[in-house]
Amino acid sequence: MNEKWIETLGRMTYGLYVLTTFHEGIHNGMIASWVSQVSHNPPLIMVAVHPNRFSHRLIEKSNAFALHLLTKDQKDLLVRFKGPDPEGKFDSLDWVAGQTGCPILRDCAGYLECRVTDRYAPGNHTLFIAEVLEGKVLSEEDPLNTADYEGYYIGKD
Repeated sequence: MNEKWIETLGRMTYGLYVLTTFHEGIHNGMIASWVSQVSHNPPLIMVAVHPNRFSHRLIEKSNAFALHLLTKDQKDLLVRFKGPDPEGKFDSLDWVAGQTGCPILRDCAGYLECRVTDRYAPGNHTLFIAEVLEGKVLSEEDPLNTADYEGYYIGKD
């Protein structure tokens, strides 16, 4: 890929979310930034996940995930959810199982619990299109985004 394109892509701004998922007793969470609303009626969102992610396998099996908006003072969750231990990511966090079984974090700016309706593989990430089943705003604080973060993700293999 052209180096100029890489620099430009790295400077694009996205929200930073914790994506959680669950299948057959296994919980996992990861950081997601390639997220967008794609429809109002029905309420649909899209998230792009690389197939080598453990969460990708769980989403494929469960057809469900939850997205959590973070506040700017919750950057520590980014480090926690980049770690390799699926169950350890949830240690000492207050969460409940949502209607799909996905962990719903109680300490976040808001969440959306979703059921996958479609998936596409247009490139090296899978686009999961999902209908919003439940959602709630839990804080009026400004949400965390990539402009608040020291690094960036451009989706390398």
